[in-house]
Amino acid sequence: MDLAYIPSPSHGVLYLGPVPLRGYAFCIIIGVFVAVWYGNRRWVARGGRSGTVADIAVWAVPFGLVGGRLYHVITDYQLYFGEGRDWVDAFKIWEGGLGIWGAIALGAVGAWIGCRRRSIPLPAYADALAPGIALAQAIGRWGNWFNQELYGRATDLPWAVKITSVDGGRVPGTYHPTFLYESLWCIGVALLVIWADRRFKLGHGRAFALYVAAYCAGRAWIEYMRVDEAHHILGLRLNVWTAITVFVLAVAYIVVSARLRPGREEIVEPAAAEDDAITGSGDQDAASADAGSTDTAAAGAGSGKGLRKSPGKTGKD
Repeated sequence: MDLAYIPSPSHGVLYLGPVPLRGYAFCIIIGVFVAVWYGNRRWVARGGRSGTVADIAVWAVPFGLVGGRLYHVITDYQLYFGEGRDWVDAFKIWEGGLGIWGAIALGAVGAWIGCRRRSIPLPAYADALAPGIALAQAIGRWGNWFNQELYGRATDLPWAVKITSVDGGRVPGTYHPTFLYESLWCIGVALLVIWADRRFKLGHGRAFALYVAAYCAGRAWIEYMRVDEAHHILGLRLNVWTAITVFVLAVAYIVVSARLRPGREEIVEPAAAEDDAITGSGDQDAASADAGSTDTAAAGAGSGKGLRKSPGKTGKD
């Protein structure tokens, strides 16, 4: 008898009149807003303009959604193109199925386009956004809870998630809530990147690489616990191999980048630096003008005193 568990929603869609509000999509949207909001704060702190992160996200987010869906469909093609499957389901993104690897890869292409249009270095932008992306993943993972998917092996732990749906071959019962494990891990990754960035002044993409490496380390063991259908290579799930490969590449980037380009970028957004220079010059000119006016007034006052004293002295003499 299960005395404690995490209940699953009876359905993942709420209707506001005729408009469906899907829990999966809602979690992704909230995650995107959090990433952009916090990324903007970090970008401004680095010397960039407020609003730049959102402007570039207009390019990065759609590319990321397409990339995430493509990765999922390609690596799990049997779910959409196998016998008895309907290929139209590949476009039903609201039913779940976004691969973070594809989302980050193609999202980076979109971000590169946005950064290039503003003459902004992509690594600096990625560094500013890194903790926000981790937080977005932490929020987005709860979309899997709404869809009753991506859970782990059966367990009777008090924090097990109770699956009630029988769709897609699901077997009702209590399972490891791997979506919760990954959500908590992503929060830890965000805090790690924030701390390391403040402590070591990470630059040139190293904060983003740290996020990638830390996420991969957690994704490997969480992926190992999952029981949903997946391709295997040498006994390991495909995503485990992907996490290992990307982890090695991220660590290598941190090491090589630290040697070739130590320190942090002094200017992350040229337009913002120009604005500061103009504003600084204007303030300096105004200060000089004020100082000049004060000196002239003082000189005039001194001259006035001398003129008033001279006649007095002449009369006494």
